[in-house]
Amino acid sequence: MELRDKTFVVTGANTGLGRATVEALADRGAGRLVVASRSRDKTQPVLDALRARAPSTDVRFVALDLGELASVRRAADEILAMDLPIDVLVNNAGIAGLQGLTKDGFELTFGTNHLGPWLLTEKLLPLVQRAPQGRIVNVSSEGHYRAKGIDWDALRKPTAHTTALPEYFVSKLCNVLHAKELARRLAGTKVTTYSVHPGGVASDIWQRRMGKFALLLRPFLLTNEQGARTQLRCATDPALATESGLFYDKERAKEPNPLSHDVALQDELRRRSAEWTK
Repeated sequence: MELRDKTFVVTGANTGLGRATVEALADRGAGRLVVASRSRDKTQPVLDALRARAPSTDVRFVALDLGELASVRRAADEILAMDLPIDVLVNNAGIAGLQGLTKDGFELTFGTNHLGPWLLTEKLLPLVQRAPQGRIVNVSSEGHYRAKGIDWDALRKPTAHTTALPEYFVSKLCNVLHAKELARRLAGTKVTTYSVHPGGVASDIWQRRMGKFALLLRPFLLTNEQGARTQLRCATDPALATESGLFYDKERAKEPNPLSHDVALQDELRRRSAEWTK
């Protein structure tokens, strides 16, 4: 894909996989990068580095806290006001191993990893549909295979497990279900969707959870640059322009959790997501 005239919106691009993704896009001559992260102060060094390495790329920042629906709406409205087709939306940001509730009263991991990105995607969809071939990439995880289903009541309660891993697995299943439901809904249009497992990556998301133990694992993990390859392929490879709704691992399509094929589950997740985000 020729990137010179393309607009990419990437969430959580101030660190880890997100930063590696926008840096790779800048190196390949992306026309415009919209970096959506919580803190401008923490993101400013990334913005400065992107502008230095790719002076011709239009780099913009949008404040976004996926755990707060009001923040998601503000960020989406700011991007909508740019009035530019979005060629690729990469729902990259997420959390793992944290407990609690979002400001809107949803289990923290579900609210941040699914509900916030779901609302952002819905609001930005008109701009993605304006692109010659719009793409939506959800960064999921192989952890979605470990989800046995969705306890809808649990999504409105504080995190039940000390590790928060079961909640993480459910949120990652939701990322795959979301991509598949969108693919069905947008069949016959110019928009395609993808969900991806980046691999075992030495990213900040797990270092914050595991502390010093993460340093011991680092030699056995992928770098952020290696982990970003699959989402970059889904975002830019012309060969995938006719594929939609598939799950990718190691840059190739892979059979996901069988639950993700459940159309009734896809539709119920969409219905509840719409209801909960109003």
